[in-house]
Amino acid sequence: MLLQRCIDKSPLIAMLLGMLLLAGCAGSGAVKGSSGSQQSAGPDAAETGGEPARAVPSAARSLFEQAVASMAGGDFVDAELRFKEFLLQYPEFPGAHVNLAIIHVSNSNEAAARASIDAALALDPNHPAALNQSGMLLRRNGKFLEAEAAYMKAVTVSPDYALAHYNLGVLNELYLQRLDAALRNFEAYQRIVGEDKQVAKWIRDLTRRVATNQRTANVVD
Repeated sequence: MLLQRCIDKSPLIAMLLGMLLLAGCAGSGAVKGSSGSQQSAGPDAAETGGEPARAVPSAARSLFEQAVASMAGGDFVDAELRFKEFLLQYPEFPGAHVNLAIIHVSNSNEAAARASIDAALALDPNHPAALNQSGMLLRRNGKFLEAEAAYMKAVTVSPDYALAHYNLGVLNELYLQRLDAALRNFEAYQRIVGEDKQVAKWIRDLTRRVATNQRTANVVD
């Protein structure tokens, strides 16, 4: 059951695209996602927290939508080509770099994924989706404390960024053995996204284990 927490669930990319584009969401703002650890990032994602979102040209929006549609349909080859075309014309939007990183990870090309994440963070060091993807890549390479720092920065700059809370929970429970912290992370995730039945089960399990550990510690004391 524990290993289920590490499984990447399919992103609701089409829904997220609507949230990110139609709502005019800035890249460092809150994004409510599914409990998966991958999701697409919007093109109007170059602003740091607190700055007004820049207007996204209609042509850029259309090209980005086409790329995300290909990504949502599972055609990562076409999506990669379209995101690269988008970046040739609009290099200032880190969201496209983040989506390229997701594609590169799916193709097991971690070097390219790292380069895309770094490009996104060079444009916006506070981009929550880029920080989340960075944390995932670091976690996969055994750099758990660096992954924690990336996730923590994501939830600091964007407290309602659900996926970073989720991934912090996975990291704290399975890799750092911090059950109390993992419980808080999953509870924060649940507050943001609403009822997630799978995560609710994990919360009940962690609550039980934390209580058991506390009782054991009290007996030892």
